[in-house]
Amino acid sequence: MRFGEIVWIALIPLLVWGCAGRDFARATPDSLQLGKTTYAEIIARFGSPRREGTLLKNERTVKAITYAYAGGGSALVRGVTPARAQTFYFMDLVLVGHEFVSSFREDHTDFPEAKIGEIKKGETTEAQVVQLMGPPAGMFIFPLVQGANEKGLIYTYSQTRVEHIPFAPKIRSYHKALVVSVTGNGLVRDVQFSASGEK
Repeated sequence: MRFGEIVWIALIPLLVWGCAGRDFARATPDSLQLGKTTYAEIIARFGSPRREGTLLKNERTVKAITYAYAGGGSALVRGVTPARAQTFYFMDLVLVGHEFVSSFREDHTDFPEAKIGEIKKGETTEAQVVQLMGPPAGMFIFPLVQGANEKGLIYTYSQTRVEHIPFAPKIRSYHKALVVSVTGNGLVRDVQFSASGEK
């Protein structure tokens, strides 16, 4: 499973069956300390997650918990059900990554994938990535990225349209995710982009 999809999958039942979940405020990046913030601190702050799971990355077991909400409000794109979700990743119960996705107009995480080609490995700096793509929707450290001195800038967006046909709702979903790995010297080492579904 690709990163970003964990968040997206947690939203699908809410979108299809109209369950709102529990709304939450996005965790601001400066309120999270990768390598320091603990699982217990996140639970104390956000309560019980909607979804939990584990994944194996770079031979390490990582725990993932997701909070998700779909409900009233204005979507970025007309006809899309507005929804938001936040996933936190832990190794040995210490935070190693977080990502946020939203199709609400006020806090959407859409990003300009047409500009990805301007990001050059070994040349583009972290500051230039942010200038091109905007502030990231999340951040990863090892083992979610390859190197111990690297960090990953996360960009992810999902949207879902649901046609409520009796007993068989038709779902049209689109998801895209970008992970830009930056080395300790501030230069881009790797760029990974994926997109699936239909808009």
